[in-house]
Amino acid sequence: MAAFRDIVRRIDSIKNTQKITKAMQVVAATRLRRAQAAVQETRPYAEKMLEVLQTAGERATEYKHPFLVRREGKRAVMILVTTDKGLCGAINVNNIRAATRYMAEHYPDKQEYVTLGRKGRDFLLRFRRNVIADTSGLTDRPSIAAILSGVAVALEEYTKGDVDAVLLCYAKWISTLRQEPVVRTLIPADIPQREKDAGPRADYIYEPDPESVLDALLPRYVETQVYQAILENKASEYSAKMIAMQNATKAAGDFIDSLTLFANKVRQAGITTELMEIVGGAEALRSAG
Repeated sequence: MAAFRDIVRRIDSIKNTQKITKAMQVVAATRLRRAQAAVQETRPYAEKMLEVLQTAGERATEYKHPFLVRREGKRAVMILVTTDKGLCGAINVNNIRAATRYMAEHYPDKQEYVTLGRKGRDFLLRFRRNVIADTSGLTDRPSIAAILSGVAVALEEYTKGDVDAVLLCYAKWISTLRQEPVVRTLIPADIPQREKDAGPRADYIYEPDPESVLDALLPRYVETQVYQAILENKASEYSAKMIAMQNATKAAGDFIDSLTLFANKVRQAGITTELMEIVGGAEALRSAG
């Protein structure tokens, strides 16, 4: 049976670990609130850009921007959003699995990746996937300029005709307990038609013309979608990390209770053995006398 002092040392070690996981849970909860606020603040901008694109597309009926033309082919570049650090549940595994499976099923001829996050980059390079660009070390609320280089590489591949589609994979934040991997097609862009009964909208005057507005806005639209995905992924990361650290703290507490009960049993067994030795010694002395 283990020595009582060894069990006490192990309990102290687990208590120290529990303090760390508790602190990480509090930090993740604080950063989660900031990430949620960032997601909510950027949504009106994305919605207004989509509205302008819809009205510009209605005006430019005869014009087809290259980003709107569908190509027949099985070549694609995937913009994969992951985290830079671990201890955040299964969101990285889910994102990577969703991205690689989608590429294998729909674009088997040529697969390229642009990674936003160290975890995705390391996994793809380990399995010898073609990573053409990487951006890691993003802050909790990065500027859109920080992601432009990776997006530009993906758009250039499409513009040169080397791929037939540009895809995006990230963890969509639904609630604190639920994050889902999402794979979207960025190019060719699928701009939804404005609903007829959606109510009146602003009547925009385009200068110089709707075609020029489309040329300028479509790359910005792609960049905005990627930026929004990064913010969604950040919120998902801290949600998963908060839940993971909460579960780790609870598991440490349960383990401490179990070890404490075991330590009490060892202590009681030791006391019982000592008492039996004392009684046995006393009986031996009495018999000898």
